[in-house]
Amino acid sequence: MDTKQIEYILKIAEENNITHAAEKLHLTQPALNQQLLRLERELGLQLFYRGKNNWRPTEAGEIYIQNARKMLQIKQDTYRILGDLAAAKKGQLSVGFTPGRGSALFSAVYPQFHQKYPGITVTPQELSVRKQQALIAEGNLDIGFQTICENQKTSDEYISIAQEEILLVIPEKHPLCEGFSIKKRTADGVPIYPELSISAVQYEPFVLMYKESTIRQMVDSIFQEAGFLPNVLFETASNTTVLNMIQNNLCCGLVPAYYLRNQPAGCACFSLPEHPSWEMAVSYKKGTYLTNAARYFIRLAAEFWREG
Repeated sequence: MDTKQIEYILKIAEENNITHAAEKLHLTQPALNQQLLRLERELGLQLFYRGKNNWRPTEAGEIYIQNARKMLQIKQDTYRILGDLAAAKKGQLSVGFTPGRGSALFSAVYPQFHQKYPGITVTPQELSVRKQQALIAEGNLDIGFQTICENQKTSDEYISIAQEEILLVIPEKHPLCEGFSIKKRTADGVPIYPELSISAVQYEPFVLMYKESTIRQMVDSIFQEAGFLPNVLFETASNTTVLNMIQNNLCCGLVPAYYLRNQPAGCACFSLPEHPSWEMAVSYKKGTYLTNAARYFIRLAAEFWREG
């Protein structure tokens, strides 16, 4: 099934520039332009408004692009279904991971996956949740592992893996930590933290994840429900940075439980009375076929998180 022409037009739309599209496709700009002109003559319609540095789809172009994406998706799904029927263990799988968790998940899952599917080429990418969502919607990412709140989900498909609590973390030398210890653990060895209201540290400085992160919406709502605005000392894109600043007695923070599994030195962790949590999920494009290999990768990932 030859879809080269479709892929050419979609790349022009993606780049909004025929020169950049030609570079990405490893074609000369005149060769790509000829492909476009040939299609426009065949259709009797112009597909793009030609700007010097900005090519925008016409109304006809929008219709073509919308349906071209569907045609590519049909092709991909057809080959995936046939591959599963033939018990084929070869192909491609692109996987998105959030920064900070991706390397640990991939390192734990990939060896076992590769043992069963040695012919599947896995392309891992560390991406923010929003970037994953955009690529999944475009059909450019097969599956994406995301930490997310319910109201942040798109119209694509989501498979829930686990719930993760958001914990209050303060410097161990803080007066509130006198006598602090983890008294209990669950049968699986998961620590049960003592509870502390966030109002107890409302006058302390905080380090928070940056405003565009998916956790920030939840963090802001925690402060809002507590009835105060935090004194924000620092904003970051890394939970490791949050912990480093707490360990240096600079501030307090709200951190997902994953980053506290090894009990970082210098930090005291508390559950908030409301026990706020978000979802660890895997997402894929709505209406697409999920291959046996993709389902196996997801199963391994789910086992990793639940056992972790």
